[in-house]
Parts: sequence; structure tokens; C-alpha cells
Amino acid sequence: MNPKWNGQFSCFDLVAQPTDTSAARARTVVPVMDLEIGGSDFIVMAGPCAVESESQLLSTAEAVAQAGARILRGGAYKPRSSPYAFQGLGVEGLKILRKARQETGLAIVTEVMSEEDVDVIAEYADIMQVGTRSMENYALLEALGSCGRPVLLKRGMTATLEELLRSAQVLAMAGNSEIILCERGIRTFETATRNTLDIAAVPVLKTVSHLPVIIDPSHAAGVRSLVPALARAAVAVGADGLLVEVHPCPEQALSDGIQSLDFGDFRDMMDELQPYLAIRQETRELRPRLVVGGAD
Repeated sequence: MNPKWNGQFSCFDLVAQPTDTSAARARTVVPVMDLEIGGSDFIVMAGPCAVESESQLLSTAEAVAQAGARILRGGAYKPRSSPYAFQGLGVEGLKILRKARQETGLAIVTEVMSEEDVDVIAEYADIMQVGTRSMENYALLEALGSCGRPVLLKRGMTATLEELLRSAQVLAMAGNSEIILCERGIRTFETATRNTLDIAAVPVLKTVSHLPVIIDPSHAAGVRSLVPALARAAVAVGADGLLVEVHPCPEQALSDGIQSLDFGDFRDMMDELQPYLAIRQETRELRPRLVVGGAD
């Protein structure tokens, strides 16, 4: 570990690695249905920014499942920056998500915006997503401590990694240790993309913390043509998975259509990831393993 980080992260004792490397904690693997996030598999979560209708979500769920996604994303409640934008279907959206899980077998990740909604969303979701605007909503994080579901914690758009781990510590102190960190791009002075993907955040977080780390290339880019390239970068840098926006007709999406892939683009992206995943697996198999003890 970089000496510069000593004390900066290790104070978050429930989610960070200790500065003494001999006391390093085993990496957290988060079970979701029959999946393990943070294990040997690269888990792709995909689906629309918002649940708009039953036909839209079911067709998307079938398409992303066929392409290799293991988890369906979809927002039933949407924290939109404009009061005139689509705010989501609420409980009706949750019911559609549940139907999609029944028909495809995909696990469900959906966003929770308020501590008042935790219980009802936990009845439908397999993973509770905390969005970038809610990363420091400590009342929500504390309520999620006892929700009985893993939490996908997105980095705030202006948050440091220290602040991200602080929020993870709040979750863990509230009783929930099943936390997945998500790098989704941060706000910088660059305007060519929606946000700036902090690719270095992944190896840093995987060094200073024992939690799984995934990347959201859709919100990082804000431009669909860049999403596949950022997805490949996520594999190369050691992320545990992806969170990708997919829509049957992005041009007609009620939210985030400009960064959403259509079914063909998503399938192509998944195919293009395979050589990178194969190289990553070969590298892991060749990596020296720690052997305790040995022959005399």
C-alpha cells in the first residue's frame, strides 16, 4: 500500500484494509441470488435508466440476458435534476421489475432515494442502489443498514474516494456489510463527456478496501459511442463488473437516451469484452499464489 494512504482510508475500519498488510482482510464477495459479485466472475448489470412500460422492460430484460448480462437494472424512482422530467413509475415500476425477474431469472438492481422507501423497494429488489446524489444521505444509508439486501453505492459526482469510503463505513456501521462500490465518473472541467471516468479509482479502491468495485461507463461518458471503450477499460483495470444503460429505442427514451445502448450495440459490446476477459483470466491463473508453510 502506498504510504501516502496510511491513515487516510484505514480509519474506516469496517470497509478498508488495515495499514498492516500482514493483517489484510479477505476480499468481500457479495452474494446475489446465484451470483457472486467480487468473486471470479465479471458481472454485467444492464437495462434502462428508467422503467417506462412493461413491454419496454421485458424486451430489454430478454435482450440483455441473451447477451450475457446477469443483473437487470431499471429505475422505478428517478431523482431527476429537472422537475419537468420523467420521475419514474414508482411501485408500478417495481412490479414490472419483479415480473422481468420471474420471466428471465435476472436479479434486479434499482435505486432507492429515500429512507421512507427502503422497506417497499427491498420487497422487490435484489440490490439496493444508492445514486450519486444520495451518497451522503446518511439517513438513507443508516436505513439501508437493516434492509436485508446488498447495497450498490455510487460515488458522488464531486466526491473523493475518501468520502466514498466514509459513506460505505456508515452503511457497515448500520449493520450492512454487503456493499458494492461504483465508480460512475466525476465532475471536472472537461465538457466533452458528461463526467470524467476516474479509471484509477478502481485499483486504488481495490488496494485500500476489500469491497467489490464496478464501473458505470454510461454515466461516465454520457455518449453511447464511448461506452464500449470504457467498458473494456473497466475489465483491464480490474473492475468486478459493469452497470450499463440499455434501451430498445434510445432515441425515444424518457431519460438518458443519449448514453444508452440499443440491443445490437450492447450485444456487440459484450462480444468485444470476451478477449479482454480471457486475458484477464489467464493473468489471474499465472499470478503467483501465496503458499503458507512448505516442505522442510
